[in-house]
Amino acid sequence: MTSTAPTGPTPTGTTPPELFTWEFATDPYPAYAWLREHAPVHRTTLPSGVEAWLVTRYADAKQALADQRLSKNPVHHAGDERAKGRTGIPGERKADLMTHLLNIDPPDHTRLRRLVSKAFTPRRVAAFAPRVQELTDQLIDSFARKGSADLIHEFAFPLPIYAICDLLGVPAEDQDDFRDWAGMMIRHGGGPRGGVARSVKKMRGYLAELIHRKRAELPEHPAPDEDLLSGLIRASDHGEHLTENEAAAMAFILLFAGFETTVNLIGNGTYQLLRHPEQRARLQESLAVGERGLLETGVEELLRYDGPVELATWRFATQDLTIGGQGIAVGDPVLVVLAAADRDPERFEQPDTLDLSRRDNQHLGYGHGIHYCLGAPLARLEGQAALATLLTRLPDLRLAGEEGDLRWRGGLIMRGLRALPVEFTPERPAS
Repeated sequence: MTSTAPTGPTPTGTTPPELFTWEFATDPYPAYAWLREHAPVHRTTLPSGVEAWLVTRYADAKQALADQRLSKNPVHHAGDERAKGRTGIPGERKADLMTHLLNIDPPDHTRLRRLVSKAFTPRRVAAFAPRVQELTDQLIDSFARKGSADLIHEFAFPLPIYAICDLLGVPAEDQDDFRDWAGMMIRHGGGPRGGVARSVKKMRGYLAELIHRKRAELPEHPAPDEDLLSGLIRASDHGEHLTENEAAAMAFILLFAGFETTVNLIGNGTYQLLRHPEQRARLQESLAVGERGLLETGVEELLRYDGPVELATWRFATQDLTIGGQGIAVGDPVLVVLAAADRDPERFEQPDTLDLSRRDNQHLGYGHGIHYCLGAPLARLEGQAALATLLTRLPDLRLAGEEGDLRWRGGLIMRGLRALPVEFTPERPAS
């Protein structure tokens, strides 16, 4: 059984829909449907003033994500210096944090990804599962007896921050600083870039100091529970190690990209389960008998249906090329709209229907090609733990207030709620 959520009216006629308004942010999918049909590769002016191409069809999106003529390096942007400063993460250029996987191409990307992969292994992520579950239970404990909570600020936001800090090896006494810096990034993601840039600068300074200290104290042989940051420092490829600046940039992007995608996965996922009670009931019944299959396919479907990353990060044409029959000039910015591609009826049957048991689900929620999200296994682990524990411990979870009062954070790349107020029957104290 599947569920279809009501959406806003689909734009009609030949006039392109208005993009990047608050109304659009609430439900962008009708506008994306119009673009897929009428202007699948569409040139638009972004709120920052930068002009870019939006790619909205699945086949074109998959091609663009793997096309090495589209560079991740902002140096290829044909815009002036002011325009270049409006792409990417605010403050990363001034903080000397550009040498991370989202900003570089092969062969540098190949070398760095290989080095990082030696430290950020599937085995390390799998071994982290008990700690993720522990953090999940602790956070739910903090509000379970109240009968109400804001699931973004009390749960979806702190869980990935504390998890990635633990994984990296940030001392417990410093983790609240990271929570403050990350909160600044989320609160100001769609507004003035100065607040984000200041947080980036503070995070950069802290990471540089921590990496320097860990490098100086690194034992000759790794401990079984060695943290990820020490693993990054230790990783080598044919005798070549990450520089301290590269290690800082990699730790920064793991924090920056890793936490907000998971905040939105948990927030958007919970919200859609509340909007689709039949699907939510199926999942609760499955969890009650100890089955995990529907949880695993369900998280993938939530990533497709209303995923945490609306647009893939910036790409820039290094030569004249064609996408979906549209000519793209050298230097032009290109943004692949993952949210539009993952609702493409040419690829997905009944794409506007949420079906947690969907099997044919090669969504693009974490990208495609050499830039496929390195942290996807960790995000999936956190998303599965969060949703399963919420639905099991708070079985009558429901939205508090009116759905129309919810607001989505402004911004270009990510898609997430500002708050998600919920109510439930309070848990009784253990006897």
